[in-house]
Amino acid sequence: MQLKELTNQEFDNFMTNCPVKSIYQTAEYGMVMGNQGFKPLLLGLLKDGIVIAATLVLVNKEEGFKYAYAPRGFILNYEDFYLLKDFTNHIRNYLGKMGVMGIKINPPIVKNIYDFSTQTKETNPKYDLIYEALRNNGYYHLGYNNFFEALKPRFDAVINLNQSIYSLFKNIKKEYRTKIRSAIKNGVKTYKGTFNDLEYLHEFTKKKYKRKLDYFKDCFGFYSKRNMIEIYYTKLDTKIYLKTVQEKLNHYENQSSELNKKIMSRPNNKNQKIIKKKINIDKYLHKYKNDLIEATELLHNYPNGVVTSCILLVKQDKEITILMDGYDPKFKKLNSKHLLIWQIMEIYQKQGYTKFNLGGISNLTVDANKYSGLDEFKLGFGAKMVEYAGDFELVTNRRNYNLYRNYVPLKKLIKSKLIK
Repeated sequence: MQLKELTNQEFDNFMTNCPVKSIYQTAEYGMVMGNQGFKPLLLGLLKDGIVIAATLVLVNKEEGFKYAYAPRGFILNYEDFYLLKDFTNHIRNYLGKMGVMGIKINPPIVKNIYDFSTQTKETNPKYDLIYEALRNNGYYHLGYNNFFEALKPRFDAVINLNQSIYSLFKNIKKEYRTKIRSAIKNGVKTYKGTFNDLEYLHEFTKKKYKRKLDYFKDCFGFYSKRNMIEIYYTKLDTKIYLKTVQEKLNHYENQSSELNKKIMSRPNNKNQKIIKKKINIDKYLHKYKNDLIEATELLHNYPNGVVTSCILLVKQDKEITILMDGYDPKFKKLNSKHLLIWQIMEIYQKQGYTKFNLGGISNLTVDANKYSGLDEFKLGFGAKMVEYAGDFELVTNRRNYNLYRNYVPLKKLIKSKLIK
């Protein structure tokens, strides 16, 4: 057997027949990260001239030391322990000769799948065997992190699209179904975007994520060569929004007026229930008066509508994965993102896609944390929580690895003295 660097076409051909794959293990992602300071390598293990295992490797160099990363792990059958051993040995030797001290992987090995709607957990019966096989081949497990400490999330929220539209909508949290309907009534509409709309995504995410606009442009440019990427956004029709708010205001003004007449026509001791009802109605009346002012200003400032949320997603076989998403916090109450996710589910279910990966979440089985809002939002669309094995590290050049481990504490000591 031989490990060699593959061409993009050779790598793509191998990936075509792989049952388990990731958008982060593609030649396109390698090219994207190549523009982010990494050196991408497409490596394949050949037997009789046929690729039997492969991986994208991203090599980073810092302070003279090289370290590698295989996002979402190697592409191979982890249950084939002989193949795992052979591939590991070849990777270790190949990278070691390059002076790469180690490689980190976070393979798509499922540990558990949680369905919170039915309070059930599906456990991978072969997980322990795979875990031990990795350890026996020299991989060091970096622990079961619960949040976002690693380079890729250990937990994903995944929706099964292989069901009817009716079932998909029914599985969404009732509160979210109401928000989706409300967004539609208020004039929020979903559109398929273009390259130029990436600026909206960057604007909505720049305070939360470190990615620059060029990163999104690279993703769109490289993935679009094989028609793997799409951008969708929501836009508020300000004319419809103003009309809807005016109609709601008229409704509550009429109700308030009718209750006033009843209060005036009855003795005081029989008015308590009506008064309580009017107080409640007047709260809505006050709200929609303020909304009318806002809606009028929006129509004046944005007569052609205003973009409120955006999603960039990658298509791979029959699965779609959110690469990045965001929304304008000024329009949070319009529930644009709820509508956008639902209508994307509709679009791709009709096209025969079977999975929708909403991206990373934290571990919901631990105590409440600062990510609980994010977690509940994604799982509220009927998603299951998929738990992976986490990060593993393989030392590929012991000498350089030991030098680095000794150098890092020294570097920190020097830095601390300079700060003081």
